Amino acid sequence: MSQRKLEERIHETQELRKQLLRETCAGDKETFKHRLEDVRDKELANLIVDDKHGIIYCYIPKVACTNWKRVMFSLTQDEPYPDPVSISSYLVHLPNTLPLLISFPRPEMKAKLKHYTKFLFVRDPFVRLISAYRNKFLQHNEEFYQRYGRHILRLYANQPDPPQSLDEANASGMRVSFQNFIQYLLDPLTERNVPFEPHWRQMQRLCLPCLIKYDFVGHQETLQQDSSQLLKILMLQDDIQFPPSYENMTTHAVLLDWFSAVPLEDRRKLYELYEEDFRMFGYKRPRELLDG
Repeated sequence: MSQRKLEERIHETQELRKQLLRETCAGDKETFKHRLEDVRDKELANLIVDDKHGIIYCYIPKVACTNWKRVMFSLTQDEPYPDPVSISSYLVHLPNTLPLLISFPRPEMKAKLKHYTKFLFVRDPFVRLISAYRNKFLQHNEEFYQRYGRHILRLYANQPDPPQSLDEANASGMRVSFQNFIQYLLDPLTERNVPFEPHWRQMQRLCLPCLIKYDFVGHQETLQQDSSQLLKILMLQDDIQFPPSYENMTTHAVLLDWFSAVPLEDRRKLYELYEEDFRMFGYKRPRELLDG
């Protein structure tokens, strides 16, 4: 396919993605927030601002957010911009490394939202959940074990007194299973006091696409071509390169394996919990998981 044809196809795809967002938002005025006045600052906490280039990026954990934060950080430096690959992933996740929209007064926030180019990247909602589980509960993460793991083991794994540390849990072969994680998400008490942790909070709740009129909606599934097209739209394609993807990415092909131990009823409830993400961002209902 010629470069021109490819760009036309990507442009058409973008128009369809944005149209789907507009239609979903227009068809459901009650569920989604449409006005800045109805939103508290902490609901806008994922919006990164680049005043120099007039860009706002809404980052969603587990959707290429480390690499896009690296790009956004590179763009805050002097030209020629450093290669985003050279930027530490630890650095870009530290608070105050990147300027956030909520650091500005409301009138300025409103003006930037109106005039800047706004983008986000999304992903199949169930694949994103698997990726979050792998990252936070299968890799060595003491913080998440203390904040969530012990609680999940106590409530859903029949462990009244889980090990005090992750090392002790690993030594005794105790681990939060994917099914335990899903039970935690489905428990109505989980969100009674605090919202979902951002790694598993619904994408539409993190980025409010009925309030913010995004100019570009990228998909993780077409990450490289979407990213290079976005850099062209921003007229930065000669100045900066989006980092290459890595091999270990969680993909749609693994869904059946991961959900095999999750009861059908729980799968259906989980779909309801994330249904707006599926609908808004054009992801098909996973019939092979739900129509048992």
